[in-house]
Amino acid sequence: MNQSETIIDRDASLNYHDSQPIHLPGSIQPHGVLVVLTQSLQIVQVSDNVQKFFGKKPEELLNQHFNQLLDAKLIAAFEQQLAQTKADSTSFKFAINTPIGYQYFNIIAHRTEVDGILLEIEPSESSQPTSLLSHGLMSDAITQMQQTDKLNDFLHLVVDTVQKITGFDRVMVYKFDQDGAGSVVAEVKHEELSPYLGLHYPASDIPKPARELYTRNKLRFIPDFNAEVSYLIPQNHPQTQKPLDLSCAVLRSVDSCCVKYHQNMNAGALLVISLIHEQKLWGLISCHHQTPKYLPDEIRTACKFFGQIVSLELANKVITEELDYKNKLKSLQSQFIESISQANNFIDALVHPASRLLNLVSAGGCAVCLDDEITIVGNVPDIEAVRNLIEWTNTNINDDLFSTNSLPKIYADAEAFKDTASGLLMLRISRVRRYCILWFRPEVTQTVNWAGNPNLIFNLDVDGNFTLSPRQSFELWKETVCLTSLPWKQCELDIAYDLRSAIVSIVLNKADELAKIVLELERSNRELDSFAYAASHDLKEPLRGIHNYSTILLEDYGHLLNTEGISYLNTLVTLTQRMELLIDALLRLSQLGQAEIEKKSTDLNELLSRVMEVFRASRQPKSFDIRIQRPLPTVECDAILVSEVFSNLISNALKYSSRTSQSISIGYIESASPIFYIRDNGIGIRPHHQETIFRLFKRLHSQEKYGGGTGAGLAIAKKIVERHGGKIWVESIYGEGSTFFFTL
Repeated sequence: MNQSETIIDRDASLNYHDSQPIHLPGSIQPHGVLVVLTQSLQIVQVSDNVQKFFGKKPEELLNQHFNQLLDAKLIAAFEQQLAQTKADSTSFKFAINTPIGYQYFNIIAHRTEVDGILLEIEPSESSQPTSLLSHGLMSDAITQMQQTDKLNDFLHLVVDTVQKITGFDRVMVYKFDQDGAGSVVAEVKHEELSPYLGLHYPASDIPKPARELYTRNKLRFIPDFNAEVSYLIPQNHPQTQKPLDLSCAVLRSVDSCCVKYHQNMNAGALLVISLIHEQKLWGLISCHHQTPKYLPDEIRTACKFFGQIVSLELANKVITEELDYKNKLKSLQSQFIESISQANNFIDALVHPASRLLNLVSAGGCAVCLDDEITIVGNVPDIEAVRNLIEWTNTNINDDLFSTNSLPKIYADAEAFKDTASGLLMLRISRVRRYCILWFRPEVTQTVNWAGNPNLIFNLDVDGNFTLSPRQSFELWKETVCLTSLPWKQCELDIAYDLRSAIVSIVLNKADELAKIVLELERSNRELDSFAYAASHDLKEPLRGIHNYSTILLEDYGHLLNTEGISYLNTLVTLTQRMELLIDALLRLSQLGQAEIEKKSTDLNELLSRVMEVFRASRQPKSFDIRIQRPLPTVECDAILVSEVFSNLISNALKYSSRTSQSISIGYIESASPIFYIRDNGIGIRPHHQETIFRLFKRLHSQEKYGGGTGAGLAIAKKIVERHGGKIWVESIYGEGSTFFFTL
């Protein structure tokens, strides 16, 4: 590179291209004439080459009626056809009197609201509207195309047919990607020419304005890149005082950059046929000839018609190919949704089997986030990296569905795990609950074969202005593209979004079912508590009678009984006392289930002080030490019930100990909700008993050991804690001691 040149990046060159008004060149190609008429058929603009075709200077025609070129009969036919045609453009074929006699001309009339009527007049070899040769070739090709299943075979058949119709040296199908860049996907050429098949071209080679014109005008013909242009006279439209919009004109002249570009490709002539799919420019049939080459209008018309047929058949091929893949994804989706809708465990149904969730969008790995719980499958970054990525998406991504095939370019930390997650598809299911699914695709290092270096070169002139200088070579130029994955297809994005709707629906249905179950359980619990209360209350009266009569028999009739009879009565009295304790415990549990708890701000230090006073007053014979590790917090709770929790747990700690000196520590762990604990140095609990001890009337020892009891204390404590919305659990080492934890 010399000092007068500098390389501008592709984005800069793209912006430069997209700003060029190529539809306002002020000139046309010289193989035809442009005439601009008012609605009253007055000539207001004409190309400067009109004298070459009609022997009249532009000055002789301006502001004159169109009958200066056509006789009265042709004018009448022209006006009649204009009146009968509703389309913006229509074509005629007239024999017009010229200085060398009558000649056939093809006339294309474009009607615009602003500029009036634009006429493109071009000599025609005959009055026949079609070519029999091209018609036969197209008929055979269309039959073969309809019988071809594979897209590549179809496109090769297209280029082969167009070359036979036109005789051009090289015919290619050029396909655009979603960013406007393109590649040659089919080619037929003369043997001596270098191949372009498989080469890529940046979006700046065919910039946005050019792509828009190709979308509107289905055929572009440039018979000679070296031809001198013909300028419009006057330069601006007399009524609008602006350059004439030649977007619709077939004769529109060629931008100088485009001319130089194709000359660098050794192209002397160009024919381009647009391929439209779903009303968008899918690609081009691009025909190059090494020397100037003129095609009669009949051949061009046949090519334009063939392009329309190819576009229709292309749609079938593309749709069929996409439909097969979509059907596969839909089938997977149906199986997936059916599975998770019937599963009891939602998260397990999502991630098992792992292949199903991955195949749904052809991903390599996946992370399912439900609140703070993250489950990963396949090849994914580590949990901490996934957690950070989720936080980034929550802050930076507003859409419920987001995808990128180059995550490291927008999230710098992703470069560290590019091997597993260069591509990201994020599906947000719920913002409130922070539910989302992240799919990942690994980096795919690609070698892109460009047709020459795609970094355009601009010349810097003496005034400091940049002028475009198209690259000189279109030989193979390789570029390695990193930090990208395979792109996500639209059908994959659609499947993911449909999955969101299905999951939301399933969750809502599950929530409805769960709500009904909860209501039924609440009703059953209320009925059970009522039954337990009534049964317990009613049982106490006959039990008290049995106890009293047994006592009377012992006191008043004991002298009549032998030793064995007295023993039976004493056992009966003991059993009634034991049964009364059990009934009292059952009554207490039923009361806890029915009564409303009365929460208020409670200083747990004062509450615990009163509980400990009771124990010190009743446990004098035995030595024990209760220590509070640090002052307890003030909480919202029912003070009477919580004091019962502390009382039951401390009582158990003192009861279940074989040590002469008993030690109890009371404290709490700070968290979102304080976790209180009571730690003892007692006998401990074996691991397999640590869940069962909270069951009602569950004792691990006989009545004779450790002071007896009903086995209801821990069940009552559990009920109180759960009424406060908390939970209780134990950690213990058998033979060393236990620690009971609970939250409110």
